Amino acid sequence: KILETYETSAARRAALDAFGKQGEAIEPPKELQSEFRQALSSGVIRHLTALWYMAERAYPKFASQLLRLRETLGERYEVEQLAANYDFTGREEMTVEKALQVKEELEEIDRLLEQLREARKNAKVGLVDMEALRRFADEASVGELEGMRRRIEEYLRQQAELQGVEQAAEGFRLAPRAYALFQGRILEEIFGDMQAARSGRHTGPIEGEGAVELPSTRGYEFGDSVTHMDAPQSFINALLREAGERERTGEAGADAEGPAGRVNLRPEDIEIHRTRNNPKCATCVLMDMSGSMRYGGLYVQAKKMALALDGLIKSEYPGDFLRFIEVYSIAKVRSAGEVATLLPKPVTIHDPVVRLRADLSDPTITEAMLPPHFTNIQHGMQLARQLLAAQDTPNRQIVLITDGLPTAHFEAEQLFLLYPPDPRTEEATMREAFACVRENITINIFLLPSWSQSEDDIQFAHRLAEPTKGRVFFTAGGDLDRYVLWDYVNQRKTIIG
Repeated sequence: KILETYETSAARRAALDAFGKQGEAIEPPKELQSEFRQALSSGVIRHLTALWYMAERAYPKFASQLLRLRETLGERYEVEQLAANYDFTGREEMTVEKALQVKEELEEIDRLLEQLREARKNAKVGLVDMEALRRFADEASVGELEGMRRRIEEYLRQQAELQGVEQAAEGFRLAPRAYALFQGRILEEIFGDMQAARSGRHTGPIEGEGAVELPSTRGYEFGDSVTHMDAPQSFINALLREAGERERTGEAGADAEGPAGRVNLRPEDIEIHRTRNNPKCATCVLMDMSGSMRYGGLYVQAKKMALALDGLIKSEYPGDFLRFIEVYSIAKVRSAGEVATLLPKPVTIHDPVVRLRADLSDPTITEAMLPPHFTNIQHGMQLARQLLAAQDTPNRQIVLITDGLPTAHFEAEQLFLLYPPDPRTEEATMREAFACVRENITINIFLLPSWSQSEDDIQFAHRLAEPTKGRVFFTAGGDLDRYVLWDYVNQRKTIIG
């Protein structure tokens, strides 16, 4: 209806005349007369803007007039754009103000039509701006579309619940339950080879005097605890034995073995449940938050994995020790509540080669003075080793989530920031890895894919994990949905997910 009602020639003439009259009414300073006439005749906003910069301080009144003239020229451009973008067939003339209003309405209609086309193609009714649509469509049609949107949202919600997905402000995301189910497979790989410890709930291959009974049983041996006796099966064994003995002796009734109703239980009748130990595990998760982790949202993947490990260990392995350590130019212990707020550090140095040293024993040097975007894996492992050394369990591990080589390390109180990655930093990091070996701490590495990742990054991950009999997980995909595991314990590769 709008296109059939109006025509644009009058508005175009009015916009052109307004610009010309306003320009002619301006008296430019003598020094800028030539530039002003050129800008006025060209009718280009960029030329008026350049002239305004020249006059802003020396001639404030003229500069103010240029701003108003530039606004008028902008309105002229918008009217011309309206006439070019839409085919008007009506006869009613418009003022410049009316033309701008019509242009805004038509652009709003175009936006709504695009939303409706997208909704029709992909059932994305939620993309449609219902409030704006009510201005141009009847209430019955809008109500029908609104009802369709609610039905689709309810269907998606039900399907999401079935798949362990939840609705968030930014869209659908994996719920903690779904993360726990998936991460459980990874943790089973990590915790598969353990020794017995005093407490914990990890499934392991260790059988013996433990707290958890297995379904399978065995015969009684001297010294077995009566608490693990399979009482029903033991009495069934006794009854079967007595019945067999009566058949062999030809006797009947209860007189063969004693008073009526009594069953004599012998050692060979007793069945004992096999048991297993549930070893406790102490884990420190090192999360790389250096500058490179911002590319491709790698830091989001690191935080997702850390939070999933936290949720899974709290629910499935409540006896375990778990701490998080943020790794950047230095390393800091973080609580689980702080993990969600961590962000990659901003890159403050863009030189291709960086060789910096800071003496942190100097009280005048603070953390705020340090470039934060380097990767100090050595310091992170050192903090983790100190935390894990105090845990009363032989099952201690570091889980390192990173995208490549370290670029920072400590030598006593001296902090070295070296880029490109330097052998000196790798040597310091490997010394800390061997210190973990002496403390019987395993290092498992999740190597996230990065645009800058090279063979050197992969080889370093192998070198770091191998002496501790750890594992390297190569991840692929933004949702951490696939892992390639190199197992140094069994010397084999495994696909998970």
